[in-house]
Amino acid sequence: MAIKRVSEEPAFILHRYDWSESSLILECFTRHRGRVALVAKGAKKPTSSFRPVLLALQPLRLSYGMAAEGSSDIHTLKSAEWAGGHVMPSGDSLLAGLYLNELLMRLLAREDPFAALFDVYAGVVRVLASDHGDALEPVLRAFELLLLRELGLLPALDAQTLSLQALAPAQRYVITPEAGLRAAGDAERSGLAGARWLELEAALAAPNPYPAVLRACALCAGELKAQLRTLLQHHCGQTVLRTRQLMMDIQSL
Repeated sequence: MAIKRVSEEPAFILHRYDWSESSLILECFTRHRGRVALVAKGAKKPTSSFRPVLLALQPLRLSYGMAAEGSSDIHTLKSAEWAGGHVMPSGDSLLAGLYLNELLMRLLAREDPFAALFDVYAGVVRVLASDHGDALEPVLRAFELLLLRELGLLPALDAQTLSLQALAPAQRYVITPEAGLRAAGDAERSGLAGARWLELEAALAAPNPYPAVLRACALCAGELKAQLRTLLQHHCGQTVLRTRQLMMDIQSL
């Protein structure tokens, strides 16, 4: 039986780990096939052509042979090429990129394609690799919002989730895993004004949402961070993500 081959698939490596003394297992985010696992045989050998290419946060073109249906969900990498475009992010941008990779690893099921989300991720990585100034926080919040909406984990932001009551522009609202969007209590200082949530919902509904969401996040990135963190940690099933713990450890040095 002929082995089906996927050729020159746009991809990013999310995570890699040892498979044997000379080989690696790669968790990849691909444009047309979602998250896939690939074995890169011999990739750890000094002479391997894979060694300088198989890096996180770099746009790649991967070709691989599909495993027979029902035999395995790990496919065999045949070739990998750098697609070019930008250098590796560094410093805080590198940590931010690894944080996004951890979110995708925890929230995406294998072989479930999200082409639009892939394009947004590629755009975010380009920003991380650039001289982005103060854009880091808005870019991260925009990606988090789009990821949650793509996966169906983000409630509508133009009404209270349980009561379906419209938002009052001047009143503050918080988002929780259990109750969705609700009015903030008297003792709660967090949350965003209803007008901000309405702006975010309108941006998410735009035909090309990423630029619109990025502009909306630029107005409330700091306040939005705590709101989305609670939701993401709940759906990731972990109190503190490993990359976030690493960031906190570095800041405490």
